Order: sequence, then structure tokens, then C-alpha cells
Amino acid sequence: MASQATLPISSPQSTGTTGAQSQPPIATPAFRSFISRLSSSIRQGFAQRRPWFELVDRTSFARPDSVTEASSRVRKNLSYFRVNYITLLAGVLALSLLSHPFSLLVLLALLGGWFFLYLFRPSDQPVVIFGRTFSDRETLGILVVSTIVVVFLTSVGSLLISALLVGLAMVSAHGAFRVPEDLFLDDQEPANAGFLSFLGAAASAAPAVAARV
Repeated sequence: MASQATLPISSPQSTGTTGAQSQPPIATPAFRSFISRLSSSIRQGFAQRRPWFELVDRTSFARPDSVTEASSRVRKNLSYFRVNYITLLAGVLALSLLSHPFSLLVLLALLGGWFFLYLFRPSDQPVVIFGRTFSDRETLGILVVSTIVVVFLTSVGSLLISALLVGLAMVSAHGAFRVPEDLFLDDQEPANAGFLSFLGAAASAAPAVAARV
């Protein structure tokens, strides 16, 4: 009598281990933590946004009498409308990128390379492209060179700089002509609140990144 064939049965422990090792970068705890902190910071930033009608109230605009007064107005308005100004800069940058789809795709590809090939890639998963395995140093070198080429040798860098300059010019003009006497400034508000607090998420990932270099 012929013996029956035995079906292979995988162990739950081995399956779990394999799944953990083959976990894609987008599902790593570090990436999920970064996205969670970033979204939380953005929500907190929008909660601290000043009403937009205060920003465009035409009765509060007047020409400054001197450069010193204009500088003082810019500092006070920057402290009060900080989140609104950051939103304005982000809007100008987004419009510039949307009007140049190729530059937007190149920038997204560069950011995706940094995120998924280096910053949030598990250290036990090497980068393999066309059958060749790249070490962390080689991956970092390729990403740095790619960033330099994209930012300084293509139209993406000039587009970003132009958009930021336009946004800063708009913010400076508004801050210089907006009379801040009717604003109630809160000097106790931390400077890193709102949108800027998401930098803490990147700072917390710095030791893990530095350990891989």
C-alpha cells in the first residue's frame, strides 16, 4: 500500500518571522510614527490659525513711516499670523509645483527615495536593484548625489526657490503694511508650536539614521 503524501504545513512562528522581515518600508513602525506625528502637528497648527478676515482686513492697512516701523510690524505680525503665513507659503509652493507636473513628479520621486530607501527602511533589508545589492553607504551616496543634481542642476531647484521668494515677498509686504495695534499677541506661546513641531519627529529618527552611516 502506497504511503500518502504529506502536505507541508508552515509554522505560525516562522510565518510571522518571515512577514516581519519582509515588511515593506511604508508599514514600518518608524514610518507610521512619523506620519502620525506629522498629521497631529498639522491638526494642531490649523487649530492655532488666526481668522483669515483679520489677515485681509483693509481697515488695518497703512503705509509704514520708516523702515524701523516696517520691521517692527513684520516681527509682530509674524508672531501673530505665523500659521497663516506658513499656510500661504505652502499654498504658493503647491501652486508652483502643480503648474509644473514634471518637477512635481521628480520631487515626489526624490522624497520617496529618501523615505523608503533609507530613512524608514529596516536595517536588515538591503536595497537590491537589478540583482545588485547596495549597502547603506552606497544608498546614502546615491541619494545625496541625486538630491544635489535635482536641486541644483534641474529646474526643480529654481522652481522651489522662486516660489519661496514669491511667498516670502508676499508675507513681508503684508507684515509691513498690516497695522498690528489691534492684535493681541501671546508671548507665552511656544515658538515651535503648530506646523514646526513636526520637526521633532524627524529629530527623533536622527539617532537611528546616524547609527546606520
